[in-house]
Amino acid sequence: MRHYDVFGIGNALVDILIPTEDSFLQKMGWNKGIMTLVDAEVQGGVLTALDGHKKELRSGGSAANTMIALANSGGTGIYTGKVSEDTYGEFYKQDMEKAGILFEVPPSKEGHTGTCVILTTPDAERTMLTHLGISSTLTKQDLDLDKLKASSYSYVEGYLWDGPSTKEACLLAMEESKKAGVKVAFTFSDPFCVNRSREDFLRLTKEYCDLVFCNAEEAKALAATESKEDALKFISSLCKNVMMTDSANGAFVSINGTIIHVGGFPAQNLLDTTGAGDCFAAGVLYGLTHGFSPDNAARWGNYVASRIVQEIGPRLSVRLMGRQEEILGKV
Repeated sequence: MRHYDVFGIGNALVDILIPTEDSFLQKMGWNKGIMTLVDAEVQGGVLTALDGHKKELRSGGSAANTMIALANSGGTGIYTGKVSEDTYGEFYKQDMEKAGILFEVPPSKEGHTGTCVILTTPDAERTMLTHLGISSTLTKQDLDLDKLKASSYSYVEGYLWDGPSTKEACLLAMEESKKAGVKVAFTFSDPFCVNRSREDFLRLTKEYCDLVFCNAEEAKALAATESKEDALKFISSLCKNVMMTDSANGAFVSINGTIIHVGGFPAQNLLDTTGAGDCFAAGVLYGLTHGFSPDNAARWGNYVASRIVQEIGPRLSVRLMGRQEEILGKV
């Protein structure tokens, strides 16, 4: 028996959610709908320009969003990410544990906790400005290997592959998972991540991964093709379990080369696409650690994703724990 369902590893960022207008993005010169890495000075300037706007804080980061949605579904987990001994760092730990995820990484006495300003326009598109701060200094020494070995899955985000120390932490987590019989789940995170580190991602997928999460664009980037069908087949030749999301079209599940389509759930009131992929991964991981078949795990992932796009920000305001049978029974 494993004590935790998932051991998550990723950037620890405080999300700062701010609704805004297209005109503000145009004025500031930001490309709508994408994530841009910025330094502390630029981030400070953006927040100053938005002084007076309504702001909400959330503990975040891609894998952190997945872990929180996992807990919302009724799963158990522990998260590894790096914060500083500052106000944002203290908030991060308290907010993660309030959400039901154990967070025990000692804070750094240096630097600043990373932040992600999420600008949401009226059409539900989100534009993210990310200052990684101290999160990019996560090292393999920050991993609690005993808790990793007490988990059913390790879950690693592709964003970590951009830094030397975070890359080492990823590799150690994957290697120790394989030794301990812990299944390795990896998310490609973003097409830009795939393009920057394509050869490494190919190797990781083939040598370490038991389960891969990607969306259609990330899959096409890894497979170097414009066909999402061919991309999925290619990734399936590297890893026996692949979950590929396709926006409103639901998801494609590949198990040992057999591919099935799992339809999505309609979103009655689309507000914000932030965290949809993260929440899909959470639903799948919950399902797989609680005896669901892969297609039912994907259905639950689709449902969790359909709920998050009806909220502002990556945090569900409704509890989904115990609703699996009710929801999946309607499919």
